[in-house]
Amino acid sequence: MSTRADTRKTREPLRRGGRGGMSRSGRIALYSTLTLLLLIFVAPLVWAISSSFKPRGDIFEYPPKLIPSPATLDNYRTLLDTQPFWNWFAISVVTALLATTVAVFVCALAGYGFAKFRFAGKRVLFGVMFSSLSVPFAVILVPLFILVVKSGLSNPWFALIVPWVAPAFGIFMMQQYIVQSIPDEIIEAARIDGSSEFGTFWRVVLPLLRPSLGALAVWQFLQSYNAFMWPLVLLSDVNQYTIPLGLNILFRAENRSYDLVMAGAVLASVPTILVFLLLRKQLLEGLSAGAVKG
Repeated sequence: MSTRADTRKTREPLRRGGRGGMSRSGRIALYSTLTLLLLIFVAPLVWAISSSFKPRGDIFEYPPKLIPSPATLDNYRTLLDTQPFWNWFAISVVTALLATTVAVFVCALAGYGFAKFRFAGKRVLFGVMFSSLSVPFAVILVPLFILVVKSGLSNPWFALIVPWVAPAFGIFMMQQYIVQSIPDEIIEAARIDGSSEFGTFWRVVLPLLRPSLGALAVWQFLQSYNAFMWPLVLLSDVNQYTIPLGLNILFRAENRSYDLVMAGAVLASVPTILVFLLLRKQLLEGLSAGAVKG
């Protein structure tokens, strides 16, 4: 009897406080805030999609109409017929995918080295790497451009990838995740079984990094895909522009082609949405692991 009474007493505060001890008013406030933030973040995309189906004169009409009347596909037809949009799209997507693939592997390998190996100058090297996070990209833009050109590596398909292959943030992120999530016993067991150092990394460590690799891949893809300053300095041929540069020349045109910019922005958002949908599980797991482990 006393056990049932104690159980009842324990459950009563939970019922009064709701799940996790949060009151009903607290949940309402939380969900209302999250809904408001969702609307704020989604509103620009919804407005861009709506405007991409409107004639140019209707984009800034007042009061604004969310549903185009009449809806038209002329913006998309004009964009694809008069501009090398698919060239911009291909260069942006391919270079971003290559940069992301290389960066994820390099960051995981470097993070593993910093996390599990001892070597001379480790602290100094890690400090230099970490301190580079405070250096704006604009500071190294000109030296990086001179270095790439003097080295004969200014081919757009290669040069667009160079700045993103070993981001300091990615190395630091991998190092922290490996220190917190991968015990030394697993690595020692692999070494006792005769695995090489790279084999241990490839077959043992890398599969355990899947959540953090997904989070890093999403971040890295967005960094490379949305890059503007480096392609602006590097590229001079309109046919080799990335999507941000291509949309910029449409926006800066004499007649301000807002209709084409909106259509291009909608098409440009497709790869980023697909990357998020494909890696959402790993992204959420990586963020949750970082929140739990500190």
